[in-house]
Amino acid sequence: MDKLLEGVRAAVSETASFIRTETGKVSSGQIEEKFLNGLVSYVDRTAEEMLVEQLSGLLPESSFITEEETVAQSSGSGLKWIIDPLDGTTNFLYGVPHFSVSVALQSDNELILGIVHHVPADEQFYAIKDGGAWCNGEQIRTSARAQMRQALMSTGFPYHNFSRAEGWFGALRQFMEQGRGARRYGSAALDLAWVACGRFDIFFEYGLNSWDVAAGALLVQEAGGQVCDFSGGLDFINRKEILATNSGVFEDAMKIIRDNFKDC
Repeated sequence: MDKLLEGVRAAVSETASFIRTETGKVSSGQIEEKFLNGLVSYVDRTAEEMLVEQLSGLLPESSFITEEETVAQSSGSGLKWIIDPLDGTTNFLYGVPHFSVSVALQSDNELILGIVHHVPADEQFYAIKDGGAWCNGEQIRTSARAQMRQALMSTGFPYHNFSRAEGWFGALRQFMEQGRGARRYGSAALDLAWVACGRFDIFFEYGLNSWDVAAGALLVQEAGGQVCDFSGGLDFINRKEILATNSGVFEDAMKIIRDNFKDC
């Protein structure tokens, strides 16, 4: 696994370098809207193709789930890469320096490797199951803050799925009333990485896909935090909802989520 991680880290770093060189170069005519507020450009697709080619070489028997669907998608078990080549595409296209590359590996539906690379800052967060979480060679841990009054929360605004917006607004209000404040940066993968390294204490969002959360969820778990769906279970990928916290504020955060999403 250590050798595999080394190869994946190199592949992600190369992809991040490509994205960095293309920053500010995409014209309006090269941008497509896949769905409401879902933007994509040649940068997303090229980055995904780069990752698929290199990861296929590292594990020829593996399959893929990718955001841009540049390769046949897997629906079975076995070794499976889950890839978001550019999480925070809108930020990238609008010149907001907060976007990332996210790559996770599942083995029979268990997350065993995850990398999130903050492209503008050149920070690479990575983890292997049972091996801890790291950033650029330094081990990271979730924060030790144990009171909601100290907790800084991050979330993602609903941007095309508003079916549970009422619950989301209710939870947001409670987190703001009880906590230190709220942030919204536009890359779920990075939000989770920042929970893992202690910059945030709480992250919640609904309507996310597997490639948005798979790598980041493993980072939080390996950094000593807790990750669950809105019922407190571990089916956050299939249910497309996630709560990630440090261990100190998990129960308080879980109560807020349950209170507001029980009917949503």
